Amino acid sequence: MAAGSASRKVIYAALAGNLMIALTKFAAAGWTGSSAMLSEGVHSVVDTSNQMLLLYGIHQSSKPRDDDHPLGHGRELYFWSFIVALLIFSLGAGVSFYEGIAHIREPVHIKDPFVNYIVLGISFVFEGVTFLIALKEFNKTRGPLGYFEAVHVSKDPPSFLVLFEDSAALIGIVIAFVGTLAASQLGMPVLDGLASIGIGIVLAATAIFLARESKGLLIGEGARGRTNRSIREIASRCNGVESVNDLVTVHLAPDQVVAAISLEFKDPLTTPEIERAVSTIEQQIRQAHPEVVSVFVKPQSSTTREQRNLIAGASA
Repeated sequence: MAAGSASRKVIYAALAGNLMIALTKFAAAGWTGSSAMLSEGVHSVVDTSNQMLLLYGIHQSSKPRDDDHPLGHGRELYFWSFIVALLIFSLGAGVSFYEGIAHIREPVHIKDPFVNYIVLGISFVFEGVTFLIALKEFNKTRGPLGYFEAVHVSKDPPSFLVLFEDSAALIGIVIAFVGTLAASQLGMPVLDGLASIGIGIVLAATAIFLARESKGLLIGEGARGRTNRSIREIASRCNGVESVNDLVTVHLAPDQVVAAISLEFKDPLTTPEIERAVSTIEQQIRQAHPEVVSVFVKPQSSTTREQRNLIAGASA
């Protein structure tokens, strides 16, 4: 799958970079006593674990269907993407807030701040490289849409999760640098704690945004408008179809869509002719849209549909 392979490429790049960065940041935090640097180290550890969870989610979502999961395991990816957003909030932002408050209450002077500067500079380069890789892959599917609009319509959480994680990481590095510089130059170690809180705010805002987008996918989002229109056109062109009543599509994963379509067939058709028409529709839909893994066709007259809608409206 194209989206999945691109997501893996981005995740592997981010995983390698964050693992090295985390170890370096913790070593620098232990040497200098910097709260902001410790928060950055925790941030990198959270990012590393998140990327491992995303890889696990991609692996699980590709498992074949079975008796207990007749539609497959596609939503595993959306579940683990939501967990990643929660971890960014609970661990990344939570630890940053805790460290910031602790160092404001009991300020600790940063010793040898140049170690922090060097580590933050190296981290910025690593994070910048992974950010550019994630941005390049995201732009391939973004098209003319704006970034936030593209995220909203995207069905591939890893593609934008890594992008926004790296964005938050770059902003966090800048905050840590400014906090370390201000604390050492002004002799006010409390500013280091404030920088840690600033990192926590960035992580919390990022986590809330990503959780909101992942939640929508986990609950169930339909295919894009052009896919729905194409499926309707394929069904309406089939011989024997009078009209397309309803169409419902749901994404189980970026490349897994289930489609349920209600059709009114022409009255003279016999049962074997309807069966052949249904088979033809399913085949043509899957040829045009390989991501559609299941198609359910329901023969239903438009009159019956209207009656049911009236009954449902009266009940409501």
